[in-house]
Amino acid sequence: MIEIPESPNPHAVAIMALTVVALVLFSREELKLEITALCLLGIIVLGFAIAPFEDINPTDFFAGLAHEALISVCALMVLGQGLVQTGALEPVGRLLSGLWGKAPVFSLLLTLIVGGVLSAFVNNTPIVVLLLPILISVCLRTNKSPSKVLMPMGFATLVGGMATTIGTSTNLLVVSLAQAQGLKEFGMFDFALPALLSSGVAILYLWLIAPKLLPDRSSDLSDHSPRLFEARLQISADSHMIGKTFAEARTAAGPTMQVQRILREDTVVMPLPDLMLIQGDRLRIRDTPQNLKQYEEALQGLLFAEAEKTQINALDETPLSIEQPVSDEHPLTANDQTLVEVAVVQGSNLDQTNLGETHFIQQHQLVVLALHRAGKDIWQASQEIQQVILRAGDVLLLQGAKNQVSQLKSSTEFLVLDGSITLPKTEKAPIALFIIICVVVLAGTGLLPIAVAALTGTTAMLLTRCLSIGAAIRAVSPSVYFVVASSLALGMALQKTGATIYLTEIFLFITQGASPTIILSALMLLLAILTNVVSNNAAAVIGTPIAIGIANYLELPAEAFVLAVLFGANMSYATPMAYKTNLLVMSAGNYTFGDFVKVGLPLTLIMWVTLSYLLSAIYL
Repeated sequence: MIEIPESPNPHAVAIMALTVVALVLFSREELKLEITALCLLGIIVLGFAIAPFEDINPTDFFAGLAHEALISVCALMVLGQGLVQTGALEPVGRLLSGLWGKAPVFSLLLTLIVGGVLSAFVNNTPIVVLLLPILISVCLRTNKSPSKVLMPMGFATLVGGMATTIGTSTNLLVVSLAQAQGLKEFGMFDFALPALLSSGVAILYLWLIAPKLLPDRSSDLSDHSPRLFEARLQISADSHMIGKTFAEARTAAGPTMQVQRILREDTVVMPLPDLMLIQGDRLRIRDTPQNLKQYEEALQGLLFAEAEKTQINALDETPLSIEQPVSDEHPLTANDQTLVEVAVVQGSNLDQTNLGETHFIQQHQLVVLALHRAGKDIWQASQEIQQVILRAGDVLLLQGAKNQVSQLKSSTEFLVLDGSITLPKTEKAPIALFIIICVVVLAGTGLLPIAVAALTGTTAMLLTRCLSIGAAIRAVSPSVYFVVASSLALGMALQKTGATIYLTEIFLFITQGASPTIILSALMLLLAILTNVVSNNAAAVIGTPIAIGIANYLELPAEAFVLAVLFGANMSYATPMAYKTNLLVMSAGNYTFGDFVKVGLPLTLIMWVTLSYLLSAIYL
């Protein structure tokens, strides 16, 4: 009979309270994870400096900033970015693209399997970046809804990441923490058997059932009608703007009017504030049809559209543009303009910055029409669109000339979501692929520790110029880095103050009388719930010492309970914010929060039941 545990010491109570606060703050979308995590680390260090506790040096909590698992995680993120930058996975994409046109049902299954297998060795973000444009393209070309396949693909990469120690940052953390507490080191494939068996069940669900649960939602990606139009606004003879300055014209028309240049007879005049307008001036403007008509009325001018270039200049035989007043017979046209959606991915030069700092608009000559995050417009009327700080998963609606869009698609910096497949590949692709294979072989065979192999691979990527130093730095997610570091500090505080022992006793008191299988299953379910509302890495760091404590009390193999934490913390399926690739998929597939619950919750239950049985059968 397990009695109610005695009350913990004040330090343990304070740390447990701080843990609850931290988990709540981690779940708030409006707060940056890296800022919250850094504040958490500061509070822990300051707290123990002000109120010392036996055998605890406040500076010990900084050790997480250079923890072996954290170094491995960062190095693997850089290696994954190397695959994206060089286009090393382009042959896989081409193969899948070809098969989709011949056997779509079989191709979906193969896509899920390929995504899962690749994610066992590489962070799933580059895998999702590879597969998203392929699936969107084949869906648009075959008049099928991308919403039927994008979410299953994203979940397949999450499921596959559970199979090896390097599959996810969560795996690395749990394995490292378990080893630090005296458990035998997990090899790269030591828990591959239960992971593969459960993944097989999950893949069948994602292939046969999940598409039927998802709505046949049309995607905005198929809408290529331009939104902005170029026109010339002529100052007519009866306009009250004659003799007024350009600044006064801007005031009359409104601050949204952007004049690119002014044509006065055959001379181009810059739209300076003190420029005096005269009859016949033609202002070149690009805007929506509604705004253009408002400018025409406000300035009492005449709006002209640029017609097709059908006449030929007799002097040099070049096409001439003929301007016609805007009417039903001569509507506004955008000629070469097209729409495209671009997703911000981790490691992109748009991640954690804004359009102004990167000079994105000027460099690519594209107009940004809208910004979306998790399906919601994040561009507020009170701020300039170039000032919005972007995150991985955000989607930009762009408009521009087709050749500018083509140049954007040929870059490895951006994930362009349109109806064509353009998978950039550079001459460095074979080198990057060879480096990844070497890292996996060296770490998998135990010839080198994972951290050493991954860091060596990162160095090789930089030396061979598969990645620039800037791209490598951007590949390291600040949120992952600081959440892992602060979570390690929090886990250390929980252990050294005795809070972990107290939580373990509480858990055992609640589950007393239950079989070891039920206790293991309950622990996994608890972690699965936590990982969908807070950081999966934070949940794993807190759960690992509790799992070991439970196993020691029950005198059962600790590996089973540690893996229950590992697998539970990886079940990031039920909410879009549970994992960064969920947000990418959400934006591209036009999903809602409810769609993730509808498909992700059954998947969580399937994985929970399957893994509970497998871990019990194999280890207990």
